[in-house]
Amino acid sequence: MNVTETLSQGLKREFQVVLNAADLKTRLDDGLQGLQGKAKINGFRPGKVPVAHLRRLYGRSVMADVLQNAVNEANQKIVTDNGLKLAFEPQIKFPENKDEIEAAMEAKGDLAFTVALEVLPKIELADLSDVSLVKPVAEVPDADVDAALERMASQNRSFSSKGEKAKAETGDRLMISFVGTLDGEPFDGGTGEGIPLDLGAGQFIPGFEEQLEGAKAGDTRTVKVTFPENYAAANLAGKPAQFEVTVTEVQAPEPVKIDDELAKAFGMESLDSLKGAIREQIGRDFGAQSRRKLKKSLLDALDAKYTFELPPTLVEQEFGSVWSQVEVDMKEAKKSFEDENTTEEAAKAEYRKIAERRVRLGLVLAEIGEQAKVQISDDEVTQALVERARQFPGQEKQVWEFYRKNPQALAEIRAPIFEEKVVDHLLEQVKVADENVSREALYADEDSDEAAAEAKPKKAAAKKAKKADAAAADDASA
Repeated sequence: MNVTETLSQGLKREFQVVLNAADLKTRLDDGLQGLQGKAKINGFRPGKVPVAHLRRLYGRSVMADVLQNAVNEANQKIVTDNGLKLAFEPQIKFPENKDEIEAAMEAKGDLAFTVALEVLPKIELADLSDVSLVKPVAEVPDADVDAALERMASQNRSFSSKGEKAKAETGDRLMISFVGTLDGEPFDGGTGEGIPLDLGAGQFIPGFEEQLEGAKAGDTRTVKVTFPENYAAANLAGKPAQFEVTVTEVQAPEPVKIDDELAKAFGMESLDSLKGAIREQIGRDFGAQSRRKLKKSLLDALDAKYTFELPPTLVEQEFGSVWSQVEVDMKEAKKSFEDENTTEEAAKAEYRKIAERRVRLGLVLAEIGEQAKVQISDDEVTQALVERARQFPGQEKQVWEFYRKNPQALAEIRAPIFEEKVVDHLLEQVKVADENVSREALYADEDSDEAAAEAKPKKAAAKKAKKADAAAADDASA
């Protein structure tokens, strides 16, 4: 096997590999001899089938395996001999001349093929001793705890009948039955009996609730609505529908009571213990937001420290992922680039910069993690997998099996764990000072999609370095 480098341009490499006919014949003969002891063919004793006969029967199949093994061997040799780290799997290009391929398959001619590679850049780690970061820290305001209590009490308040002649108002609860039709025909899921509807809560299709304001017990109204374009049921999305709605009862909300009884409804012993659980949950949310802001500041500092060539295909893949999400978001929001005071070309240029930043930071974090020998334990992966499965109630077993049987999906579980451990490692090397801020300041710019996209490193790059709530508090956050 002769290997010759034919291109070295930036991060792109190409090699020509030549397998001469004699080498192919030797490999083919070895493969056939290995098959000789296993083949069972009528008319021949085990192990006594002539190699020539095996070649007529299985020669092409064995040669296909020979070529695949030779390609793998060539790839490994190229990577090892040149000390390369690959950004992607090698791209193999065989000759287009069919006669040349046929000659090689018969071990009567040389086979030359091209191996095209895209490699990761060599990254020299920067000195971070001059990096100073500010970590925003916010105390939980009493007003936030009170507001959470109000929401919980409102969501769990009792309702009582307003009487037969009382008209429904915003905040009232209606008990309704309905039959929905599309073009005069009933549809699956369009019928309901004894369904509670809280006026003003926005639980139903836009426009549905408003048409029931002022209704009394016993009233029947025809409600006309159009399903949203992004409605979950594709057969209903964007279509006009009509509902015959009968109001069986109009109920008024009872006064909100924030007391020990409310706390007991949430499994707590007293109102004070419920307040404590709420404060603790909000504190965890504040802590997570503080961490996000500190991490973004760290990534900004890293981005300013590093400049190097990026693997083009890696950038294109990341840009494709970012841009497809931008298009989905704009379609759902029914917005155009003109609405955002920009053009498609300008937006693409901006998001390409974001993709480049994410790839760059991902590669930097991967290199730092590898040199720091950051490791991820099986227990950490298992815990993360359990948390992921919990997000799909009733399907936990299927989710668990999916990840366990899909290495690539499991790598997506490992990647964020690796990333966070590298961030922890870096935060030990830089200066971090706490700064007390208000809740508003802590969450400032939280709604900026672009800022979130800029801050997020490329997870696939991080994966390349893989060598190296209490229940009451959960309820309180609802």
